[in-house]
Amino acid sequence: MLESEVKMMPNCKVISIANQKGGVGKTTTTFSLGIALAKNGKKVLLVDSDPQGDLTAYMGYYNPEEFDKTIASLMLDYINDKLDYDIRDSILHHEESVDLIPADLELSTLEMNIQGKIDREYIMKSIFDDVRQYYDYILIDCEPRLNLITINALSASDKVIIPVQTHFLDEKGMHNLIKTIIKLKRHINPRLEVDGILQTIVESNTNLYKEMDKKFRETYGALFTIFETKIPKAVKIAESSVAGKSIFKYDKSGKGTKAYEELAKEVLRKHERERKEKLSVRDFDSR
Repeated sequence: MLESEVKMMPNCKVISIANQKGGVGKTTTTFSLGIALAKNGKKVLLVDSDPQGDLTAYMGYYNPEEFDKTIASLMLDYINDKLDYDIRDSILHHEESVDLIPADLELSTLEMNIQGKIDREYIMKSIFDDVRQYYDYILIDCEPRLNLITINALSASDKVIIPVQTHFLDEKGMHNLIKTIIKLKRHINPRLEVDGILQTIVESNTNLYKEMDKKFRETYGALFTIFETKIPKAVKIAESSVAGKSIFKYDKSGKGTKAYEELAKEVLRKHERERKEKLSVRDFDSR
């Protein structure tokens, strides 16, 4: 593609979807939010940073050995000074108008290879810096561990969305994740912010949920945005991942689909509000 044919995106946001607890809907949220943003006219790149490759498989790519490049090989090329090609040539283009950098099991051994590197926390950031001008959003599906790969994802990010299953809220896990984010913000990535906490797999009509939701909001509501949108517990969402189809293709009018549509609108409204606030501050400072 010619440079002149590509629309440059000066305000790209890189968002990690992270929680060290598994089974809270990180992968589903990455894929579904990405497609919902694309349906709102945004150019979106998804990044699978889990060696299990769940996002890659969810998007219908089942043979990682066929990929020219993965996030692991891109990172290895970077540390070996071989990243001398256009990264866009390595990106997969999904039929639902989102792009993907896939993952494979090679990512599980990458941590050992980068452990001794001086800029080991910034490798992903350096890779995304080469492509973020072509996207409105880059969403990173993080693995459920706070390891060096996840730290790379957070160091490359402007924001973090934390999916939580309120019913089984892991207070210690949340505390550790938030502590890590605060530490990274202080020492490595000063622009990193919690974009919001997203409640997933919600059974809103149960007394247990209502009780846990109240406790959850009392604990975190004053500190962080808790998205108004809640992702319901829905069989169709689980079925869509097995089928290798997005919830938008698998269950077009279902409650899960509508929830992710609403989440995308809420995220876009929040970011537009923040953009206007920054412009107002700049205007005030320039007087």
